[in-house]
Amino acid sequence: MLKESRAFSGFSVDDIPAAQRFYGETLGLEVSARGGGLGLQLATGGSVFIYPKEDHEPAAYTALNFPVADLEATVDALVERGVSFERYDGFGQDERGIADTPGGGPRIAWFKDPAGNVLSVLSE
Repeated sequence: MLKESRAFSGFSVDDIPAAQRFYGETLGLEVSARGGGLGLQLATGGSVFIYPKEDHEPAAYTALNFPVADLEATVDALVERGVSFERYDGFGQDERGIADTPGGGPRIAWFKDPAGNVLSVLSE
């Protein structure tokens, strides 16, 4: 029934202009105004809708993941743009905040958008 639907994901923020600057300028994504919020165009061809919500509460999970070819270089570049990486107990993160996923999964580092939503960069 929904196999042909052009589905997309979405999450809320409390400040659309701050989100537009962060996603467009800091992360370098293609951002457009859409339906009172923002549309993020992803390299996969998919999209994400970011919508304003007055009583916004940050997602308690990783809302968006960015696989990258060179994780260390990406983390360093994001730090240069003012991004701070999160530290979580029990993940054995290195000095950059990069963690090895248990069981041989991808290496990953988490950061937050201006609304407090958790995002990640991870090795491809």
